[in-house]
Amino acid sequence: MADAEKNPENDEIVEMTDMSDVVDADEEVVVETGAANAPVETVEKSDDLRAELKQQDEGAGVDIFQWANQTDSVKNELRVEFFLFNKNYTPYTTTISDDLDSQIKSLFLYDVINDVNLGAGTGLSVRDYELSDKEENTLLRTDLPKVGRAETLIHLIEHERHDIVEFSEAEHEFKRIKGIAARFSRRDGTGAFYVIKQVSSGNTLQGAASWQFESGEFKQFEPEFGWKVPSDNQVLVVNKDIFIFNQSKFERLFNYEFKKQLLADQKVTEIEKAYKLSFPDGTDLQTLVMEKKKIVNKLQKLEVGVVTQEQAIDYADSMQLELMTDDEGKIIIMDGNDLEMFVNLINEDYITSEVSGRRFEIKSKKLLDDPEGEPPRG
Repeated sequence: MADAEKNPENDEIVEMTDMSDVVDADEEVVVETGAANAPVETVEKSDDLRAELKQQDEGAGVDIFQWANQTDSVKNELRVEFFLFNKNYTPYTTTISDDLDSQIKSLFLYDVINDVNLGAGTGLSVRDYELSDKEENTLLRTDLPKVGRAETLIHLIEHERHDIVEFSEAEHEFKRIKGIAARFSRRDGTGAFYVIKQVSSGNTLQGAASWQFESGEFKQFEPEFGWKVPSDNQVLVVNKDIFIFNQSKFERLFNYEFKKQLLADQKVTEIEKAYKLSFPDGTDLQTLVMEKKKIVNKLQKLEVGVVTQEQAIDYADSMQLELMTDDEGKIIIMDGNDLEMFVNLINEDYITSEVSGRRFEIKSKKLLDDPEGEPPRG
């Protein structure tokens, strides 16, 4: 476990498709046949290996089933490092006690390999995350460059290791941590792949408000905090491929909801056609929407154009909201708060109570059918 506490000296990222590169392509691969033609088989195996490594160098996609088989064969030779990262995707180094050595690969690697190998025998198929509708017996994948936050996190670990500081509860607070990344690699630090899990506050015990049970009695919880490591497989990153074992946790880990964002992009185009808006230099509607998850969610069911530009302005006045317009009648959107107000207006999300006269923002609503006949009290 001592190797897991040392940072590799090599800061260059090494792309890999699978663990086949634990063998040098120039070395002979001995095939024990006992027959006179053994050297021929040795040459063929070596040629296959060279071709495989050439394909790997050219950036071919990962065959996850081949990767699982080959990683399984060298799993006991791999070293592992751990990095915590916060909600801003800033990574921190951390060390793992030797006492946990027997648990580490079981919790972070073996089940991933077993799931893939088991799936190979049950017809598991690999589908692109962006094109899949959660079909049964599928493993989702996407390209690392598409998931900007994941790509940034791994870039920092691979290329800017010298700037990564060690995690400290006093300075960084575990409650602000979003996830943990286990970096597996060969002993020289190359051939890296990542297993990433979400850190949930529900799995955390804070010392000040927790008890521990020992020798038949409850005692004060002595550590600064405790964390229950999730046992489920969540996210695997190999080379430029992200394999998604738990879709909801992947989306929460990296705030990546492609389908929602795709629909939001369509709504943005409709809004730009239906309304005259004004933004500060360097800002546009698309940029502000991407920064506000609440707005992305609201745009999913928004009917663009039901409320006109003029109606939105009058609506804001009646609700005494600070909606600004310029000399050309364009609605001024300075930041995300202005955009949220504008979207609420065109979604009719403000009401004044007829009973108390107070103003409310509606969090959710259900459109009623048109009434039929007279109300029960005439």
